[in-house]
Amino acid sequence: MNRRLLLLVPLVSALSFAAVTRVEITERGDVLQGAAFGPAGAYERVAGKVYFAVDPKLAPNRIIADIDLAPRNAEGKVEFSADLYMLRPREAAKGNGTALVEISNRGGKGLLGMFDLAAGSSDPRAPADFGDDFLLEQGFTLVWIGWEFDVPPGPRLMHLYAPVATDNGKPITGLVRSEWEGDKRVTTISLGDRNQVAYPLADPNAPENRMYVRDTVAGERRTIARDKWTFSDATHVTMESGFEPGKIYEVVYQAKDPVLAGLGPAAVRDLASYLKFGGAETPLSDEQKTTKRALAFGVSQSGRFLRTFLYDGFNQDEKNRRVFDGVWAHVAGAGRGSFNARFAQPSRDGHPFLNVAYPVDLAPFTDDDGLLKKAAQANVVPKIFYSNGSYEYWGRSASLIHTTQDGKQDAAIARDTRIYFFAGSQHGNGSIPPRSVEAQNQASVNDYRDSMRALLVAMQAWLKDGTEPPTSEYPRIGKDQLVAASALAFPKLADLHLPRIKREAYRLDFSVEPPRVGAAFPTLVPQVDLDGNETSGIKMPEIAVPLASNTGWNLRSKTIGAPDELYSMVGSWIPFPVNRTERENRRDPRMSIEERYKSKRDYLELITAAAQKLVSRGLLLDRDVAKLRDRAAKEWEYALKLN
Repeated sequence: MNRRLLLLVPLVSALSFAAVTRVEITERGDVLQGAAFGPAGAYERVAGKVYFAVDPKLAPNRIIADIDLAPRNAEGKVEFSADLYMLRPREAAKGNGTALVEISNRGGKGLLGMFDLAAGSSDPRAPADFGDDFLLEQGFTLVWIGWEFDVPPGPRLMHLYAPVATDNGKPITGLVRSEWEGDKRVTTISLGDRNQVAYPLADPNAPENRMYVRDTVAGERRTIARDKWTFSDATHVTMESGFEPGKIYEVVYQAKDPVLAGLGPAAVRDLASYLKFGGAETPLSDEQKTTKRALAFGVSQSGRFLRTFLYDGFNQDEKNRRVFDGVWAHVAGAGRGSFNARFAQPSRDGHPFLNVAYPVDLAPFTDDDGLLKKAAQANVVPKIFYSNGSYEYWGRSASLIHTTQDGKQDAAIARDTRIYFFAGSQHGNGSIPPRSVEAQNQASVNDYRDSMRALLVAMQAWLKDGTEPPTSEYPRIGKDQLVAASALAFPKLADLHLPRIKREAYRLDFSVEPPRVGAAFPTLVPQVDLDGNETSGIKMPEIAVPLASNTGWNLRSKTIGAPDELYSMVGSWIPFPVNRTERENRRDPRMSIEERYKSKRDYLELITAAAQKLVSRGLLLDRDVAKLRDRAAKEWEYALKLN
């Protein structure tokens, strides 16, 4: 028997534990031709599909929406499957003992881009896909499992294959609402969110089918006459007069065939449980013998998934054991989402001018106010990191995770929770030069990923031996660091429009569609200094030693409509004047670059000192200091060239 078959047999049998019944391996091979990555040595790629069967009578499975309406096998269990992708040490014993499970964002894979500073890839194979190999050198086993049923077809995208709920075999129908906000005029739109697969139309002539349009989030809905639009197929709508950019369109329609979306979090739960615990009744694979911890990481949508996962009670497996020892929800703001409900739409998020009225910003928001209630009752609370940028305070209501619901006081933080705020950052990392967007200001250049690497090392130490991670870094009301948007003390700059509208966390009543809108929960934003840079949080060297005002907000360009609305997920980089003459000519109250720094060398020395300060606080790795200095040099050249 060859080596491949010898390794395949124990992996298949070991997966036959509890809710995991079997796995099909479609590919197994060396990563980068068997190159060694630090103490972990060579890595291998494992891809395939995991098969599950859950008992709907077990208490931990009763939380799955519509579980009683799913088809059952001869044993009375509900069957489903999901795509599997792993990057693991070829000799599992050489790993660091932690399975790092990324909750896939809309079917993709972002771990290597976030922590290895790599090019994005759904099927990493080339050296560029692995960046500087950081995660592999650290010895993590990287795991992806499909959890989302509406991911479109695509190479190596992670899918959940779940059954459809029925009423004793009869189709189930219900109202579904689709929302569209575009930057260009089109005549046909999908009923799904962006590229996601939509629920199919049940009846094109149903009287409940309606279309609305409004000009602003808080604006009045206007009904579009039924003879002005049509269903071009089961998942698309056409209006010959066109859908205009800068407006919000909604289609409420009678849909059919709700997928059991809650089997997605169950798949994540049960695979992680398998990796940690295995089972005496099955042969143990080397992975199960060496996986001591499970850490879940999610960005944006998948960060909201993790907050919902904890709230719903999925961190307790079928044997009532803690599944994830650590959970890290990044740039999720205060959100949860539609991940475990009939006609769930997992991709719908909730931004200032995108997917604005979906079940996302739902109370409770803080850990001690109820988010962790079920986990606490089951004694399965993990260690938690919540990390957000400035954008999440403007666009994702992030202040609610650490304030009281009335917005008047700082809330207590749970003992095993840390909150980290990256000052002056947008939803994703910035670049030099800034990426091109149809916004009023240049996009943010701030890149906080190097600090994320240090925090990952800190989380691993916390899980492994109890070493406390860096203290929380976030804006406080009590320190005048968190204020109402109207109290923002931003410097007055010519031709700069400040945001007048931010994301509001409205109380929504979903008993009707569109939902009834109630009062908003008060949300606050980080205060800024005389330069327009935020006074709190983790300040990357380019923020601590600035060449510009760095914000988490930007405004839509007039060319795409709605210029008073925030541009979703993008911040601003507003450079300082180069010299005093330019500053005075522009009547810019901010000191010029030449007035701040004696020379480029002086600037870079200050950058290095700021980086070393982060190292001393456990917020940066020493190995990354030189890289940040080089990055700052590029920003210097860009700022002077631009001006």
